[in-house]
Amino acid sequence: MSTTSNRTTRTPPKEAPTEPLKRAVTGCLRAIAGNREIDVTFGSEKPGYADGRARLPEPARRMSKQDAAIMRGHADSMALRMACHDPKVHQRLVPMGQQARAAFEAAEQTRCESLGALRMDGVALNLSAMLEDRYQKANFANLADRSDAPMEHALSLMLRERMTGMAPPAAAREMVNLWRGFIEEHGAAALDELAGSADNQTRFAEAMRDLLSSLGMGEDIAPFDENNDPSTEADDTREEDSGKSADSEEDENAEGQTEVDTDLASDQNPEESEEQQDQPNSELSDDAELGESDDSSEPWRPQNATPAEPRPPEYHPFTPRFDETVNADELCDPEELARLRAYLDKQLVHLSGIVARLANRLQRKLMAQQNRGWEFDLEEGLLDPARLHRIITDPMQALSFKRERDTDFRDTVVTLLLDNSGSMRGRPITVAAACADILARTLERCGVKVEILGFTTKAWKGGQAREAWLSAGKPGAPGRLNDLRHIIYKSADAPWRRARRNLGLMMREGLLKENIDGEALDWAHNRLLARNESRRILMMISDGAPVDDSTLSVNPGNYLERHLRWVIQQIEDKSPVELIAIGIGHDVTRYYKRAVTIVDAEELGGAMTDKLAELFSERASRAAPQPARPAARAPRTGAVALPTMKVH
Repeated sequence: MSTTSNRTTRTPPKEAPTEPLKRAVTGCLRAIAGNREIDVTFGSEKPGYADGRARLPEPARRMSKQDAAIMRGHADSMALRMACHDPKVHQRLVPMGQQARAAFEAAEQTRCESLGALRMDGVALNLSAMLEDRYQKANFANLADRSDAPMEHALSLMLRERMTGMAPPAAAREMVNLWRGFIEEHGAAALDELAGSADNQTRFAEAMRDLLSSLGMGEDIAPFDENNDPSTEADDTREEDSGKSADSEEDENAEGQTEVDTDLASDQNPEESEEQQDQPNSELSDDAELGESDDSSEPWRPQNATPAEPRPPEYHPFTPRFDETVNADELCDPEELARLRAYLDKQLVHLSGIVARLANRLQRKLMAQQNRGWEFDLEEGLLDPARLHRIITDPMQALSFKRERDTDFRDTVVTLLLDNSGSMRGRPITVAAACADILARTLERCGVKVEILGFTTKAWKGGQAREAWLSAGKPGAPGRLNDLRHIIYKSADAPWRRARRNLGLMMREGLLKENIDGEALDWAHNRLLARNESRRILMMISDGAPVDDSTLSVNPGNYLERHLRWVIQQIEDKSPVELIAIGIGHDVTRYYKRAVTIVDAEELGGAMTDKLAELFSERASRAAPQPARPAARAPRTGAVALPTMKVH
């Protein structure tokens, strides 16, 4: 008679249908990049890579061939950048201005992708699918004016066409056609040089700098030519070491060594080169003072004299007549504002939950500070039961009292200053609006007042101010040549419910233009100084250096950036306002002492809540008193005085 067994056979868990595809894509990425240690993850966030980690789109359970090709295109693009790119050469030659740097970055990415497309037909198909999807989502097919078409995208597609023979994607052809005539007219020779030097990053970068100069961006890259020219470095004995490092970097590039590049590293170079430029001048001035040693003992010029206050850089608007500071609800009618707010809410269905959780965590931290603030060992207040044991050991000991300490975070105002420039168009400005909205609501629950401000200009490449300058005969050194538009989305005293609709204005087409950060930061700072709160916090959120083509075309290339640095220095060194900054894809740590840089706009919510929680935690730790030593009291008659002990 057969017997049946009650034991069931365990079957291994069935894997998800997308797992084989993920493994294949991960293996291909590591193989092309030549690095087995790359950490590859899949998620709903924007694709990106940094520090040995790559993030790819999560594949759907039912994927079409086109969807698979798009995902593989993102993986191939990252792998080729890792394999064909030397970040040291890139950092040494990257331009200084924002627009020139964006074009330089796009051209370098195109060079890496073109090398892979020429050698592997499958990679070429994947990259084409990725680009078609990218420009279709960006809605570049409907552009009608060159000022609305990003030049760096058009230039990169033209380079791809010359290096691989592949036409631009259908969704981007109109954008390329808007720029093709201008670029080919001014930089035909440089384009030919770029197409022929794709396999040499150094030669390609130098040809790209020549192209940018011919396109009118020479002021943004001229300082780097002087500091990084090998012949100059060889002749200058003070920079002999930097010349050797440059030669070694070129040798490493020839040997094919590769590293992962990030925007954070490339953005540090402009400041370093400025420091190198300033150093020789300072040395000359020191030599001049040493040469005047005969007069150094004069009483009116002592050696230990207090240094003179540094003078602000030369900066002024040509005319402030056309600048405006306006409330958000004055820029469009209520119906359109309601429609834009509804559109913003629809875009943030999946994001609002993540930011809300972060904001709730911040709220719990603030409430915890409020509930745990006590002062002990007082002469009066609430009886402290934790110290009643003293009476048992010494019946003549005086009772100890405690009192709840007032938390100071309620007497606080926070200003969120949002960059409303054209480079924030799309996902960055949507995420910034959502984070500002949710954080304002959260801090309001905790009794912290929040002000939300935005800054941009009224026109592209100069407005009425430029017209006035032209009418005046183009006088030299005109200063700022555009009309400022400073927007108040929510004042500090306005409740969140009344102002929430205003944030939808950031979704309005045509609002985002140029960014002049220095004057915007000064404006927001002055508004905070007028407040009565004891603590004032200013958070700047930006994705790049200040840029206004009209102003920079007739002033020095660092005109706006130099003014921004001066304003930041004055606030950080002399103002009671606490200044912090968050850079989206742009290294702001070279401007601000307290700053953080994020690679992707999706990380903005976490960065904002973390920095605010850090500020409040610092103040709480400073305000919390150290455990106090009980004061020795005179013993009463007949009592024995015990030694005073510190209670931990």
